[in-house]
Amino acid sequence: MTTIATTNPATGDVEKTFDELADEEVDRRLARAAETFAAYRTTDLGRRAEWMNAAARILDDEAEQIGAMLTTEMGKTLKAAIAEARKCAKACRYYAAHAAEFLADRPADPEAVGARDAYVHYQPLGPVLAVMPWNFPLWQVIRFAAPGLMAGNVGLLKHSSNVPQTALFLEDLFRRAGFPEGAFQTLLIGSAKVERVLRDPRVKAATLTGSEPAGRSVAAIAGDEIKPTVLELGGSDPFVVMPSADIAAAAEAAATSRCLNNGQSCISAKRFIVDRGCADEFERLFVQNMRALKVGDPMDDGTDVGPLVSEQGRADVEELVADAVGKGATVLCGGERPDRPGWYYPPTVISGVTRDMRMFHEEVFGPVASLFRVDGAQEAVELANATGFGLGSNAWTQDPGERELFARELDAGQVFINGMTTSYPELPFGGVKRSGYGRELSAQGMHAFCNVKTVWAA
Repeated sequence: MTTIATTNPATGDVEKTFDELADEEVDRRLARAAETFAAYRTTDLGRRAEWMNAAARILDDEAEQIGAMLTTEMGKTLKAAIAEARKCAKACRYYAAHAAEFLADRPADPEAVGARDAYVHYQPLGPVLAVMPWNFPLWQVIRFAAPGLMAGNVGLLKHSSNVPQTALFLEDLFRRAGFPEGAFQTLLIGSAKVERVLRDPRVKAATLTGSEPAGRSVAAIAGDEIKPTVLELGGSDPFVVMPSADIAAAAEAAATSRCLNNGQSCISAKRFIVDRGCADEFERLFVQNMRALKVGDPMDDGTDVGPLVSEQGRADVEELVADAVGKGATVLCGGERPDRPGWYYPPTVISGVTRDMRMFHEEVFGPVASLFRVDGAQEAVELANATGFGLGSNAWTQDPGERELFARELDAGQVFINGMTTSYPELPFGGVKRSGYGRELSAQGMHAFCNVKTVWAA
């Protein structure tokens, strides 16, 4: 049996445990999803918008209680958790406001195709399985659920086993908002049962945010069943800094990005690639900013960096740091766990990382930055792209030619110039290479699980 439990990362204490759903109950929920979809797909879009706006109000009204739950389950700071709840409310309102536009028939040129009428029509696919991670336990789900429900799909959530209270809250959220019973259901199951659910003919598609192995597994099963998927996997995002940049602003954003969510964000900058012309100044300010961040109880207002999610998560970070140091890298700050309960790890900067070190090739899921020096923009691009990942990227420069180069040549799903990578409901989100495929958010996120139907009439 899979252990499904809330274990507080700040203390290591198990606070609540849950029973995994029996196969019979999973089947009942799959049947309910299919039955609900048959009716829900025809509901008025205005009604769906009313329900989605009601969900947004709940998220806003209860943001502090929701935030405390997130912090207890996975360790992000309380202020970050409250902000996550409010960001989810914004996304719900965005899709409530824009669904009619995104789902409207798109006219084609009838004359060009020899028809009296021709257009594109968007229809929901059916029950969609979402396999979601713990690091943004609310936001990752809402960015699938809000467009999916507005499109007329129904959701089945298999959340990470260490955030069960958040998973159950999400089911309750949509029920309280007025969505029909069965429109969004949480499946408290372990990873071993995902294949059975995904192969069920009542499930029409899947979306996964998580690790590469999990992504490969879900993609292989879905491919065998010929079901569409969207995958958002890991990232090792570059953060390029050129001499024309505002170095102080870049160094401040660098520390914020690397330690966002206690360093556990796929789109956090992880590899800091700095032109030698400004490297000394950037290194000084960056290290200074990282040292200034306060590590502590995530419930305290003054805390900047809370604990990592689990003991194993911290051990993974420590192994990567030890491997780099053992092969000649230099720790500029941090690098040693504090002597206290909980799974804390300090903001850390490492220089001298080379290709024979695991850290060069693997994602570090904790507040650890790799610092590189390069000669010029072209070398920066080459190093930035020397990874199997391609999720997000940052470039800091005031030079128009460099801005164009980075926007064109950085091999990633997103390029943020003179700003920190983040996600917005208004912009498509996703990666290339080993960071996955497909897009969430914006109109693309809604159309990802629609039948994009051509209609031709003579």
